[in-house]
Amino acid sequence: MLDEVVLDKIDLENIRKKKINIAIFGHGNVGSQLIDQIVASRKEISERRDMDLSIFAVANSEHLLLDSNGVDENWRFEKAKKGKKYQVKDVINFARRHNLRNLVLVDNTADREFVSHYQTFVEHDFHLVSSNKIANTLNLEYYRNLRKLLKFKKRHYLYETNVGAGLPLIDTIKLLHLSGENITRIRGVFSGSLSFIFNTFSKEERNFSSVLRSAIEQGFTEPDPREDLCGNDVGRKLLILARELDLHNEFSDVSIQNLVPKDLRQVSKEEFLQRINELDVPFEIKKKNLPKEHVLRYVADLHGDLSDTKGAVLNVNLVSIPQNSMLGALKRSDSLFEIYTESYGENPIVIQGAGAGAAVTARGVFGDILRIGDKDYF
Repeated sequence: MLDEVVLDKIDLENIRKKKINIAIFGHGNVGSQLIDQIVASRKEISERRDMDLSIFAVANSEHLLLDSNGVDENWRFEKAKKGKKYQVKDVINFARRHNLRNLVLVDNTADREFVSHYQTFVEHDFHLVSSNKIANTLNLEYYRNLRKLLKFKKRHYLYETNVGAGLPLIDTIKLLHLSGENITRIRGVFSGSLSFIFNTFSKEERNFSSVLRSAIEQGFTEPDPREDLCGNDVGRKLLILARELDLHNEFSDVSIQNLVPKDLRQVSKEEFLQRINELDVPFEIKKKNLPKEHVLRYVADLHGDLSDTKGAVLNVNLVSIPQNSMLGALKRSDSLFEIYTESYGENPIVIQGAGAGAAVTARGVFGDILRIGDKDYF
């Protein structure tokens, strides 16, 4: 009789839904889309996956909204009304005070300072999900220490959207590498904004400045397009992939071709936009010097002896590509990644799709949250 009672209790515990408590930092384009997606989907997720998602904290750089019951579709109004200035420890203390379990921190900022709090959150049993690339491109000492702490605390850190927005790239590379597959090269167009710019410029008879203005107007670039044109974002993405292969590279090891003329790099954003026509002549020369049936692509390339932790070559350059190749045939703002392995030989694994956009990136972050929620130890 006692065994039956114990069994009934265990069965009830097994069918109880897991409640995942989420703290979201950053609610700009990506963050706000993510919150809306979670709120709109949580009923269906609860029914299909036996998982309840609750956003108990929403913060930007200035104000924090806390709700132990979880925010709803009115979160913008509630945050404007009840949001308060805060310190990071306020989120941790709130979770402890309300006995919240199954904690996930989501970083949708681009804030270097906020990354410094990752270890504190992990120490207090938060899992990490991030669209912010900074933590994965800081010095190797920080990178390794964070992973040691995650392993010790049995926490997960997922960041699929760091490279390729919502494309299943990092997970694919991880699985190949962990299975013992020898990856010999990774090459591709990593930037949706630069993909759009050079796909359009190579195909149409337009000045470069005209194409760049179109990219700005359609929201493909950062507010200051030099952040795209300098290539640093692509360089960071390449470094992230290198480190997934256990290569011991720093950001300084990445050779990056800066597409912004030197005399326009230090001026204000307003002055740069006023002088944008100065880009036309140099890019027109590059276009005219292309071999027949070739196009311009801004390509990141990880190659060299990838079996040696320090044998990799990391390059980011504007290059000439045959028009009939996979990279040459890209359209609109798609990204494309070619993964060369020993087993596949000269035929790479190709992952292609939308490489930019708030909705796509938010959906990728959402996917990482669900993957953590599915873990057995929850």
